[in-house]
Amino acid sequence: MPLAESLADPVLDRLKGLHPKVIDLSLDRVHRLLAALGHPERRLPPVVHVAGTNGKGSTLAFLRAMLEAAGLRVHVYTSPHLVRFHERIRLAGTLIDDDRLAALLEECEAANGGGPITFFEVTTVAALLAFAREPADVVLLETGLGGRLDATNVVDRPAVTAITRISYDHRQFLGDTLEAIAGEKAGIFKPGVPAVIFPQPAEEAARTLAIRAETVGAPVHGWSVTPTEGGFRFESARRRIDLPLPGLAGAHQIVNAGVALACLDHLPVKVDDAAVRRGLAAVEWPARLQRLTRGPLAEGLPADWELWLDGGHNDSAGEVLAVQAARWAEEEPERPLLLVYGMLASKEPREFLGPLAPFVTAARTVAIPGEEASLTAADTAAATRACGIADSAAAADVVGALDDLKGRVDGPARVLICGSLYLAGTVLAENG
Repeated sequence: MPLAESLADPVLDRLKGLHPKVIDLSLDRVHRLLAALGHPERRLPPVVHVAGTNGKGSTLAFLRAMLEAAGLRVHVYTSPHLVRFHERIRLAGTLIDDDRLAALLEECEAANGGGPITFFEVTTVAALLAFAREPADVVLLETGLGGRLDATNVVDRPAVTAITRISYDHRQFLGDTLEAIAGEKAGIFKPGVPAVIFPQPAEEAARTLAIRAETVGAPVHGWSVTPTEGGFRFESARRRIDLPLPGLAGAHQIVNAGVALACLDHLPVKVDDAAVRRGLAAVEWPARLQRLTRGPLAEGLPADWELWLDGGHNDSAGEVLAVQAARWAEEEPERPLLLVYGMLASKEPREFLGPLAPFVTAARTVAIPGEEASLTAADTAAATRACGIADSAAAADVVGALDDLKGRVDGPARVLICGSLYLAGTVLAENG
């Protein structure tokens, strides 16, 4: 069922036409518009600014859950959205309502005066304007792309900055090496502002981040997580706590939770251990190893099948999913893993699928609905076969892919829909 039209939709459509490019990394246009609006970025509550390739959204979801469990008011800015633009802006615990969003966007549009500015830039300014006007205890700010020239990098003095896992993505904008990509992400470091860094698997990324932090004068905050029986232990100079597994599935989420916990150490608010435990248990973040148990897509499968959804789309996301697939195979070897898969043309299917392919019995590929930049289902199927998944074929859509897979397996099975956040958004909309 199509979504009801929002009051903000017409202005969102107009804002998309203010710049000939979707992405044009620069801070000049953002600074110009912020100045025209009286510099709302200077009137924010304490800010946590997060950059990285994978895990930014999950880290912010953990932070929000723990802060709100402590009774605090939290503003959150994330991107992209899955179903509706409103998901990007959360004001003191609630997604921004239609009237307020439309009014903010129109105010920013008028202040911009028709000048060239990208859609992400002007909508980021709208979020900052909303955050400056609504009281809160903390602002959680996610970069859109990179860090150094990202539109969110206009807060001169955040309370803490954080870098999640670095991997290859957006190479046409950030560079072809992990050193270059990490250098762009490290552009959010600020002199004297504590930095929390994910333990990078790639030595070149870790080295680059450490050098940039030292050069800028950003003190790097030490912390660790250690798996325990049924949970994990977090340790830093300010907190040592044993915790159960977090509410988001996947072993990688333990480390993302660690990044969030380390950020708490540098916020001027109190979050006690009880609130930490409540928040980690209650956290929600759609399309990150999310099991779908209701809705027409899930209910259309055999009763003994599972349906999972993940928006990961690069090499490290493939590695994370492979770890989970290996665990599934060990725990339930009788339950084969089946893929429904689609990807944007700017991504590399073989990098994503390579780690995951050994665990997959069959795959059906789709083009991402409404995305001109999507790979065709046929091209994606060819890449899937090249990765070693012999039983791979194109499907007209997700429903057709699921129907086809139902005829490939007798008995229980597990389906993973993956390859793109845009595809994940379509699935969530279709599944109600």
